[in-house]
Amino acid sequence: MVKAIFFDVDGTLLSFKTHKVPASTREALRLLRAKGVKVFIATGRPKMLMMEAVGDLEFDGYVTLNGSHCFTADHQDIYKNCIPKDDIERLTSYCRRYPEIPFVFVDESGWYITHINDDVENVSRLLEVSVPPLMSAEAMRNKDVLQIMGYFGESEEPKFFSEVLTHCVPMRWHPLFADIIVRGNSKSEGIDRVLAYYGIDLSETMAFGDGGNDIPMLRHVALGVAMGNAAEPVRSAANYVTTSVDDDGILNALKHFNVL
Repeated sequence: MVKAIFFDVDGTLLSFKTHKVPASTREALRLLRAKGVKVFIATGRPKMLMMEAVGDLEFDGYVTLNGSHCFTADHQDIYKNCIPKDDIERLTSYCRRYPEIPFVFVDESGWYITHINDDVENVSRLLEVSVPPLMSAEAMRNKDVLQIMGYFGESEEPKFFSEVLTHCVPMRWHPLFADIIVRGNSKSEGIDRVLAYYGIDLSETMAFGDGGNDIPMLRHVALGVAMGNAAEPVRSAANYVTTSVDDDGILNALKHFNVL
């Protein structure tokens, strides 16, 4: 019996084509809650961008920033794990040496970027979100940073994470940048924290996702569903592949498994 379902946002709840939540998904969420199934967000987005994306939709709780910040429907914290200060110090030095590489710093109240280039503009258009305000890495040294986004390629990751952000790992779902969180954080870790809070067993869970950062979540829950628009590694990590976000993927899977 499914008692809790976790939904990624971009490419899962939210269409990359229309930047909206399909009507069939809205209806599915309404029906789930009417049946007493708890529904949760599990996203790489920070709190403010997540709330913008889901709009008026109601959820029972939120796993944001790839598990780094989890909270209830009334915004009571369940779990929060910030990036260590010594990592921030090393990244500040790195930004002085390579000011042309954009880094986004996310804290609980907002997000800020060190440099704007074409890659940043392209990602902003893809997600239909505003470019973060400019702020130096130095200005973030005394803030509680929950997540960083680094605009560098996957081939640069081994050296960067062995020398700069040594307590962190990348959660990449786009070739232009990586979400960066504390090692040990993930959507699956966030899910465990939320389940413990609500007293739900992992065997009673289901999740939907489409990106690389969804792989730990899809492997972790009892029933992981990849969207039809997901890449092959995500499909391989799932128990089932549904249709795309633009082809009623969430509703179709819920009907397939007789959840609705």
